[in-house]
Amino acid sequence: MATKVVVIAEVEDPKTWEKGFRTHGDLFRSQSVKKPIDFSIKGNQIAVCMRPKDLDKFMEIFESEATADAMKVDGVKRETAQVFVLDQRFEL
Repeated sequence: MATKVVVIAEVEDPKTWEKGFRTHGDLFRSQSVKKPIDFSIKGNQIAVCMRPKDLDKFMEIFESEATADAMKVDGVKRETAQVFVLDQRFEL
């Protein structure tokens, strides 16, 4: 099963967040994230689903100052960010 990571968080302004989010391709590539990146916005909450090739590398860079800086610029309320590694599956 390919690794999938979901990040949910609150943002100050969804339009500002999406505009900034779409500029971080290099950061996502450094995290070993494969395309596509799926996301949803509901009010001031966002959910992002990514598929990193290397989970350890992803987590290392997610916790880095570069990611914190990007989130700050995008208006992410970092203290609300939650990371879920989808490591289970239910087959119907």
